[in-house]
Order: sequence, then structure tokens, then C-alpha cells
Amino acid sequence: MIESLLPEAVCASEAFGPDGSAVLYPEEAALVAAAPEERREEFTTVRGCARRALAALGLPPAPVLPGKRNVPQWPVGVVGSMTHCAGYRAAVLARDTDLAAVGIDAEPDRPLPPGVLESIALPQELAWARTPVAGAARLCRDRLLFSAKEAVYKTWYPLVGTELDFDDAALSFRADEDGPGGSRRGTFRARILRPGAGPDGRPVTAFTGRWLADRGLVVTAITVPAHRVAPALGGIAGGVGHPGR
Repeated sequence: MIESLLPEAVCASEAFGPDGSAVLYPEEAALVAAAPEERREEFTTVRGCARRALAALGLPPAPVLPGKRNVPQWPVGVVGSMTHCAGYRAAVLARDTDLAAVGIDAEPDRPLPPGVLESIALPQELAWARTPVAGAARLCRDRLLFSAKEAVYKTWYPLVGTELDFDDAALSFRADEDGPGGSRRGTFRARILRPGAGPDGRPVTAFTGRWLADRGLVVTAITVPAHRVAPALGGIAGGVGHPGR
């Protein structure tokens, strides 16, 4: 699913259930030694996805440890993002000569728990999320909004290095035509209301991304091409997310 939202330079790997072949490095295993079985499984499976993505880049396997703000620490020269939710795990990686940043998120296509939408949405987003979806295909707009905001943060923090709250980005969405099997897809734009400086010192003010709703899931992705960082940071620094888990 996630690969359909990404450019060719990105290597993606996903799993729709436990990966019994995935093995943790000792330093990774120590992080979840006392965690419940479900948490250990998703932690292990998503790292199996990450190592398959590394192999697709032609790189050797390596432990994936959390850094500041839980951002995954990738090998030198690599940018990436991971996500997991019930029934889905994914990792995407690219060389930093191709992408400056990438952020992905996956969520179940079900309504958010009570009170969550109101805590993450700006007034215009709240009105959009509560508008019924036209057409036969089902889509929980509140969950899509949440996922896209997660992808924004996963892209933002490794690129800029500062905090970004849910209300610091104003999102708007565009839906394409319904796809096969009741799937829906489209694009979104995130306008950053509290810009920060990118690697070259110029402000990052917006991202663009893509989304897909299919198989009971909502997935979102943002990519920032490396060659566009310098000229684009004053405008839309994106293509086609809180940090990795």
C-alpha cells in the first residue's frame, strides 16, 4: 500500500501481520524486554521491514534504535520513517542524496476515539472532518486528518529539529476518483503555522503529501526531495510523520 504513495527513489517494505522471521539485535531487544507481547511483536516486525528496506538500498542490516523524540536512528546517508497500527507495519528508506526527509503514517480506517478530533483539529479542519463523505467508498475523515498530521511531524522533526504541535499545521485535502475495491486516494497540503529553519537556514512553511484508504486502513506519506530543499524551503518543501515508533 505505502509504496504506491512514494517516488521510485524510496525503498518500502510492509507487513499485514506478525513477521516470524524478524529478529532483534540485543540492543533493540533490551528496549522492549518488559513490554507486552503485542508491543514486542509490532516493534520486531517493523524493524524487519526496515532491514528489508535497507537491503533494497543495497545496505547491510543494522539495528534501528530510537534517538531524541523517539526518531529512528538510520545509518549515515539514509533517511527514513516507520509506522505501525493494528494489522499493518511499514518502513520506508531512501538515500539522503535523493530525499531530505520522509514521513509516513498508518491508521485503522475507523473513527477516532471520542475527544481526540477536537484536540488535534483547527476549526476549518474540524468542519471538514465532520462533513459526510460523498460516494460509495467509506472514509473516516477524522482518522485521515490524524494520520496526515502524524506524517507531517515525522517529516518535520528530523528535517527542522524542533517541536510541532497538532495545531501548528493547517491541513487541506483533495480526493481523487474512487479506486477499485472501494479504495480512495488523494493528496493533502500542510501549511506550517509556526515555521522553522531547514538545513540551509531558510524557513520551512509547507509540505505536500499523498494518502490512500484501502483494506480497512488509511496511510499517508510525505517526501521532501533533496534537490528541492534549498529552493523550496521558502514555499512548499514536499513531494509526491510524532516521530517513528
